Amino acid sequence: MSKNGTTIGLGIAGFGTVGAGVWNVLARNGGLISERAGGALKFEIRRIVVRDPEKVREAAAPADLFTTDWQSMVADPGVEVVVELIGGTDVAYELVAAALMAGKPVVTGNKALLAERGADLFELSRKHDVPIHFEAAVAGGIPIIKAVQESLVSNRIDSIAGIINGTSNYILMRMTEAELDYPDALKEAKELGYAELDETLDVNGWDAAHKAILLGTLAHGFPIDPEEVYVRGIEYVRPLDIRFAKNLGYVVKLLCIVREHEDGSIEIRTQPSFIPKTHILASVNDVFNAVAVRGDGVGDSLFYGRGAGQDPTASSVVADLVEAGRFLRQASEGGHRGFLPYREQGVIKPIDETETAYYVRFPVTDRPGVVADIASLLAGAGIGISGTHSPVDPDEPDAEFVDMVFLLHTCPFGTLKGALKKIEALDCVTERPVVFRIESL
Repeated sequence: MSKNGTTIGLGIAGFGTVGAGVWNVLARNGGLISERAGGALKFEIRRIVVRDPEKVREAAAPADLFTTDWQSMVADPGVEVVVELIGGTDVAYELVAAALMAGKPVVTGNKALLAERGADLFELSRKHDVPIHFEAAVAGGIPIIKAVQESLVSNRIDSIAGIINGTSNYILMRMTEAELDYPDALKEAKELGYAELDETLDVNGWDAAHKAILLGTLAHGFPIDPEEVYVRGIEYVRPLDIRFAKNLGYVVKLLCIVREHEDGSIEIRTQPSFIPKTHILASVNDVFNAVAVRGDGVGDSLFYGRGAGQDPTASSVVADLVEAGRFLRQASEGGHRGFLPYREQGVIKPIDETETAYYVRFPVTDRPGVVADIASLLAGAGIGISGTHSPVDPDEPDAEFVDMVFLLHTCPFGTLKGALKKIEALDCVTERPVVFRIESL
């Protein structure tokens, strides 16, 4: 049926927000999709795998489509393309691997699965000549995967800088605009449905980092080990940091960086950063995402849009279904259009060798000589100081404990870490220093 029939059978694992969105998009725009594909592609959902078939759901799919057995869905000859939307990395891996070994194209939005176990799955994809499509895994409805994989194929990708977690971006925006503290901004995000009940992966940076790993793999052609990626979240951002950034002409964003250096090594990191207000990424607010890509041929490009949500993510899933359908129709020609790493390995630049300027906040005891003590250790490490500041809390002008802010010149991160370790040992430093990179972009 996949080569000569008129309808392609789909099996969907997971029928939550995105799965229901896929059902709705196909019901609403199925005819339009077929027309745009020259009338050659029609899709029909034939199996839906869920944990609880009795649960009331957004999309009114017939009850006889639901099953709890993903193995039977993959084995069903009427299912020609498998859509994995269950999340996680264990059962999802087994399901995707089984589909590839059965010769069935896979569409997934699971960035954690591909970031952590993608090397094995891409090898299975290569071995069985069956594609994995994953546009929905990065930045929701923004077609960044296809852009990097196809439109920019002739470019050497010099850098990618992205705001690719909507939850963190919303929280930081509210801390900036409404001067909320972190707990209140997080509470608001949960009440609006922008943050999950367990917000951990969103706020600790790993949701964004998984997406950055996928973009880095696409841009540079080799699997990236998550353990080599530097990740920090927004949990330690305070209103003081937001205000200080604003006064200096910056905004604070959770930023992902993927950058190739002259020696061929790849810098990849995710952390809250100071971004100049004049840079276009500084204006990305609410739950929107944006990815700035610099190629040696195209120059600078920006991809902007909704990074999550039912309709944007479902839009990306269905776009991948069209690609998977075309593969099935053209399989006799050989080869597939899904991504395969084209280099066995590359070199990740050690985080200690990466360089930027820095903002460092030291919680200290308010006593004479504090600035001199800290400055002496920084100077001993060869780190230049561009400014110092000790903001006074108007509510507690005589507080015993205060925050001392240092703005530091560009230096290797490892040099800064070494100096901070010595500074932390000072009697006047009461807590671990807080570090933000100041990005030039």
